[in-house]
Amino acid sequence: MDGKAAPNGVATIEDRILRITGYYGYYPGYSSQKSVSRSSVIQCKPGGNCPSTHRGMTRQLSPLSVAEDSAAPILELQNRSPSGIYRHSRVERQSRSGEEGTQTHTESSSQEAEGQTRCQSCTSTFLKLIWRFLIILSVSSSWVGTTQFVKITYETFDCPFFMTWFSTNWNIMVFPIYYSGHLATAQEKQSPIKKFRECSRIFGEDGLTLKLFLKRTAPFSILWTLTNYLYLLALKKLTATDVSALFCCNKAFVFLLSWIVLKDRFMGARIVAAIMAITGIVMMAYADGFQGDSIIGVAYAVGSASTSALYKVLFKMFLGSANFGEAAHFVSTLGFFNLIFISVTPIILYFTKVEYWSPFSAVPWGYLCGVAGLWLAFNILVNVGVVLTYPILISIGTVLSVPGNAAVDLLKHKMIFSVVRLGATIIICIGFLLMLLPEEWDEITLRFINSLKEKKSEDHADDITDSSVHTRSRSRANGTVSIPLA
Repeated sequence: MDGKAAPNGVATIEDRILRITGYYGYYPGYSSQKSVSRSSVIQCKPGGNCPSTHRGMTRQLSPLSVAEDSAAPILELQNRSPSGIYRHSRVERQSRSGEEGTQTHTESSSQEAEGQTRCQSCTSTFLKLIWRFLIILSVSSSWVGTTQFVKITYETFDCPFFMTWFSTNWNIMVFPIYYSGHLATAQEKQSPIKKFRECSRIFGEDGLTLKLFLKRTAPFSILWTLTNYLYLLALKKLTATDVSALFCCNKAFVFLLSWIVLKDRFMGARIVAAIMAITGIVMMAYADGFQGDSIIGVAYAVGSASTSALYKVLFKMFLGSANFGEAAHFVSTLGFFNLIFISVTPIILYFTKVEYWSPFSAVPWGYLCGVAGLWLAFNILVNVGVVLTYPILISIGTVLSVPGNAAVDLLKHKMIFSVVRLGATIIICIGFLLMLLPEEWDEITLRFINSLKEKKSEDHADDITDSSVHTRSRSRANGTVSIPLA
């Protein structure tokens, strides 16, 4: 059976088999040494006198001689014994199970972390939606409440300018309310004087001086008073729904003035919205045939919307953008100016009996405080909402006051709306919503349409691929191959 030594050092066929099969205990000369030991054992018969053979046999069977000649192969053979193989396989299984357990634990921990992240993101998104909804609801409710409280006050107290002056004086409290919020939320608290000086930078680098107080505050205070006074006069002639709808035209007037004065970007959609607002105004005036109190009330409401738009455009022109602290400082300054310089006007109206009330105790102070408090809440929410949320939410809250007032007029005052007035209100509200479109609305719309087209083309390509794969698999099952035409 033994053959000649091969060129690669493999002596026998057994060595070749062991080398090819990858036997772990294989080493060159393993089969020759094994055959030598076998021959030595066979040649030494019992009872025979074989000293040399006995010595060779003893040397091969001796542990020391084995360790000297071939220690590594014998150790490998011992490890490859049944017990060694079992131990080795068990160690391999334990290591594999340990690795699999570690990998499983890592995957489970990553899945748990991903799940927690998703849960936190969903929770934060839900809280943001709730917060925005509350802002919209608060703005709308405060404006509806102000309008309805004015209508109720008119039943016992017909003095619109005194109500305007009294409500504007409450603006003094805007900055103290802001500073209270600063103390409650800020980590680095500032003194009232330091915070006041910091927020007075809206008037310039030098802060608020007497010259700037008269120069910058006087025109804005007059516009503020005119806006509120004309709004209250309109409520004497028209329903709360009509007045709130007409006041929404101020958005269109802001766009027209900004386009003319501030050279803002021209937008076709906003021009359409302005035309719709003007159409609604004309329809509202036409509802009663261009006569009586209706046309006067429409003029008052449109005048209020116009002065409000002029106030906003001039504020943007001379003062620019302002944060919440600067806006609170400015509104409080308007309240101080109203208290100091405009207080003479209701006194003159009182003594000239234009706005006269005989007993001082007959003044409905509760309703007046309700009007002033709701008006103050509306102004604070507008300034806070613009800073903490998007300005579009404040605009949505304002336009939602129209259906809110309509619901109150319908349920409480049993108002019956004519078709013309209802159509005018809807047209004005649609125009107001068109004003809320962003400046890049056309580009955004085109991008959205293109993305939808790309998605449809990708879905169509996926459907074609799936159908081709299904066709190929079916044809292979039938023993034929067909190439689909794409």
